[in-house]
Amino acid sequence: MVNFYRGRRAATPRLPDDSGKRSPLRALLFLLALLILLPGCRAARDADQTGAGLDRAIQNKGSDTLVNLALAWAEAYREIEPTISIAVTGGGSGTGIASLLNGTVDLANSSRDISENEKATAASLGIDIREYVVAIDALAVIVHLDNPVEELTLAQIADIYAGRITNWREVGGWDAPIILLSRETNSGTHVYFLEEVLRGGDRQNKDIFAPQTLLMPSSVGITSELRRNRNAIGYEGLGYVDLSHEKVVRVAATAAGPYVPPSVATAASGEYPIARELYIYTAGEPTGEIARYLEWVLSPVGQAIVADLGFVPIVNGAFNEFEQ
Repeated sequence: MVNFYRGRRAATPRLPDDSGKRSPLRALLFLLALLILLPGCRAARDADQTGAGLDRAIQNKGSDTLVNLALAWAEAYREIEPTISIAVTGGGSGTGIASLLNGTVDLANSSRDISENEKATAASLGIDIREYVVAIDALAVIVHLDNPVEELTLAQIADIYAGRITNWREVGGWDAPIILLSRETNSGTHVYFLEEVLRGGDRQNKDIFAPQTLLMPSSVGITSELRRNRNAIGYEGLGYVDLSHEKVVRVAATAAGPYVPPSVATAASGEYPIARELYIYTAGEPTGEIARYLEWVLSPVGQAIVADLGFVPIVNGAFNEFEQ
């Protein structure tokens, strides 16, 4: 960068007719000098930034379930590789995968499998999608702390969200209408809950959320509404559960039981019936910094962060190619 020296100006003869006025020629020369010098300053600044690695950013977007975990990974990795910046944003699994397919992100976080439509879009664009399982999540069914209901079967939860059960007394609670809270449709959690809980994993089942269901933009939105409404029911990833503000319902696959609470242990063992894998997707084989970052995410250090945030770490995690 060129520094202009501002020292004492040499004495110059005062012109009798232009006192206080700048010569047009001098002004023109000054402007020309600026035009020559400014690009050099900008190039020097850009070179400094490139040398410091400030332009090396990995773009990571998608699942709101994964966003806190992804932020924790990004922060921890920056301590190891200070020249690598990882920009993490949420918006939902569908948003993340769409951004991956249109080339605006490097990594797409998802709390559901990539859909058939998304696979077809990737194929049409010549994109070889790669899938990496990075954690397991137990999906907790939550109610207000005052709600007397302690346990529900999967069938009861499905009937509640389909609108076939509409009053808490039908499942052992008080006489009050059930207020349904769900994530928005672009959420991978919403899609998983629809397919695996509401429809019971049956691809022929066409049940949908009852029309009175309130769609929330995030897990925080669900918990905030539930805390205000004693009659509400919602669902969220285990990592977002706060037992001081909400009650977790024990869930059974059938009425015969057992009724199991969501936890890292019960999700890892398969006892809890609403558990799912969490994914990161890439467009093609990752290389360079992206490959090294994914390796670190699946390393013991990266997986320790998974456990710290209430998710289930992947045992012996390894890269897995998506099966076309």
